[in-house]
Amino acid sequence: MRALVLQSYGGREAMALTDVPAPTAGAGEVLIRTRAVGLNPVDAMHREGDFKAIAPDDFPTVAGNELSGIVETVGAGVTAFAPGDAVITRVDPSGHGAFAELAAVRADWVAAAPARMPLTDAAGLPLAGLTAQQALGPEHLDLQPGERLLITGAAGGVGLIATRLAHLRGAHVTVTASAAGEPYVREAGADAVIDYRARTVAEGGERFDKVFDLIGGDQMAELLGSIEPGGRLVTIAGPPSPGSLRETARPSRRPLAAVVSRVASAKVRRAAKKAGVTYEFFLMHPDGAGLAELVRLVDAGELAVTVDSRYPLADWEQAFERLESHHAKGKVLLEF
Repeated sequence: MRALVLQSYGGREAMALTDVPAPTAGAGEVLIRTRAVGLNPVDAMHREGDFKAIAPDDFPTVAGNELSGIVETVGAGVTAFAPGDAVITRVDPSGHGAFAELAAVRADWVAAAPARMPLTDAAGLPLAGLTAQQALGPEHLDLQPGERLLITGAAGGVGLIATRLAHLRGAHVTVTASAAGEPYVREAGADAVIDYRARTVAEGGERFDKVFDLIGGDQMAELLGSIEPGGRLVTIAGPPSPGSLRETARPSRRPLAAVVSRVASAKVRRAAKKAGVTYEFFLMHPDGAGLAELVRLVDAGELAVTVDSRYPLADWEQAFERLESHHAKGKVLLEF
């Protein structure tokens, strides 16, 4: 089968479209013939070796994290799906494997695809949707109606879905975005937009109950200072907090992951404590039931996936170039 394979760590030259052996569905698994895949910043980070210290790859390896497609076969014990079903899934974070014509995935990580959108577009829902859903949920931000939420960098795939979900929860949603991104975040339900090119969050004097950060970097201290005491900041881009890398790391690398996360986030955690704010970095986990709830919202007309661009598989380099330009508004998709 054809697959986009990571041959080493590096730039786009480290990847190649080539033939690899096809997987089969084991017990409890679903074999899916891929229709489309979503590209995500984590795909570029994986290629560049950002996680190699705690989760090194055995090369060559099929990359990719999310897909839509048609069930080809099911393994022993699988009753929820049958050949011919249209499905979406977030694949195993430790094994990747979405950028291939066929992918074997645990059945409990799979959900029936939305009926309300094209199957190709649905490939952009799993990773961004689950990340937003879990960040806003009770395990992390626990967003409540009426709370003032800030989402930084909201014009991308995760940010647009998070904005929609937060709006549905009845929160007052402020986002940071460029002028070019403002129409997208407004359509998603943002109540207020801060043009980060015109001013910083702190310069506006706004106060928030909670912050969902998608940017990281030097703005972290400023964000902490904009949160009411007792509030929370959850990030997928800032320094990892203690325990956040455990499930991502290989078992033999978990002691190292514990040290890295403790040291890397020490400064921001001290600043958060001084401000009376909770700081947390998290990585989403596959969840078929959570994905099914997102599909329900799509089919009810309450949630959408904003697609920035679509590329045929042969043009994967251009797709990654668009992703890594940081100008995409919504999801970048590769069609098989």
